[in-house]
Amino acid sequence: MQTSSAPSAVRILGIDPGSRITGYGVIELAGVVPRYVASGCIRTAEGALEQRLAQIYAGLSEVVGLHRPNAVAIERVFMAKNPDSALKLGQARGAALVCMANHGLAIEEYAARQIKQAVTGQGGADKLQVQHMVTAILQLAAAPQADAADALAIALTHAYASQAPQALSTRGAGRRRSTGRWRLS
Repeated sequence: MQTSSAPSAVRILGIDPGSRITGYGVIELAGVVPRYVASGCIRTAEGALEQRLAQIYAGLSEVVGLHRPNAVAIERVFMAKNPDSALKLGQARGAALVCMANHGLAIEEYAARQIKQAVTGQGGADKLQVQHMVTAILQLAAAPQADAADALAIALTHAYASQAPQALSTRGAGRRRSTGRWRLS
């Protein structure tokens, strides 16, 4: 009996955390072409921070239950100009990390510049450029909301990063960073 050697699809959830709006994007990767599955935003209600964090956790838990990702990618924390905003962002990110850990999902982190570089070719790209490229790459009829587009960009970055070792092993030598991770180009 012959079995199919077609690669199984990987479903990637990208998360763009925020204490007021958390974007999510789900893509599927079977081979080298990413396919759009879903995206949206978890908008928290006014109220105490701990209630908003619970809403983020519950919303992401619902997304995981509905879309069943095999992989999760999230934006790495960066230093903001406002320390209070940075702390709230870190707490929203923490709620997302705990949610994924409780669902048994491993999480990869990517820096904002790395995400922009992977999707637009420029580490200093603005939100509109990211939206435009995500729309083009995934062949969407319309641009997703900015936070959802950022989350899709995070998922795409993970897709590209996870393909890099296979692509480089078939194409020859590649560049490595000092950390040993594959560089996105």
